[in-house]
Amino acid sequence: MATMMRKLIPSPWFAAVLAWALVVAFGFGVLWRYAAAPGAAAHAPSHWPEAMSLARARDRATLVMFVHPECPCSRASLADLDNMVRRVPGRVSPLVVVAAPAGAKPGDGDDALSGLAARLPGVTIFQDIGGVEARRFGAATSGATLVYDAAGGLAFEGGITQSRGHEGDSFGEERIVALLEGRTPDRRDSPVFGCPLAGPMKESTP
Repeated sequence: MATMMRKLIPSPWFAAVLAWALVVAFGFGVLWRYAAAPGAAAHAPSHWPEAMSLARARDRATLVMFVHPECPCSRASLADLDNMVRRVPGRVSPLVVVAAPAGAKPGDGDDALSGLAARLPGVTIFQDIGGVEARRFGAATSGATLVYDAAGGLAFEGGITQSRGHEGDSFGEERIVALLEGRTPDRRDSPVFGCPLAGPMKESTP
């Protein structure tokens, strides 16, 4: 009987391995929940705000993506934007609006992120000092993407990544591509995954 009981009682080594596995599984669960948690949705105006610094295209749709230079998810958003624009050449005019702190000077900011955005086909980069344009468009999360048609009407709002910081196919990208190709998407919105646009930023250099 004593021998049987010893076999039923887990060894300290087994208990330690089990505890470690549970901790690892819990950690992955937390990370996955964070990656899959969308940020605040945009509340974009139904028509392009004319009294602003950004200019929309008149002969095609205009896409506006807002990114935070310190958000690690911004690179994934730009990579997916690059892929999407290449799928629909000539059908959209892309604008990338990079958040900058109040008091920043033109040209200050994240050169690496701006350089990445500059490699997108036909992209225009705009530095949004103090978040003025983000507020006009109701954008609250890095990666927020809006599409306005050639007449200035809002056609889509949401994100184009599948989760925080992950590149690849997503519902948002497919819906925008459908719109730009003249097809009817199943929805005209999608979750946006990223950091708050109004989050902490580096101080501008005097």
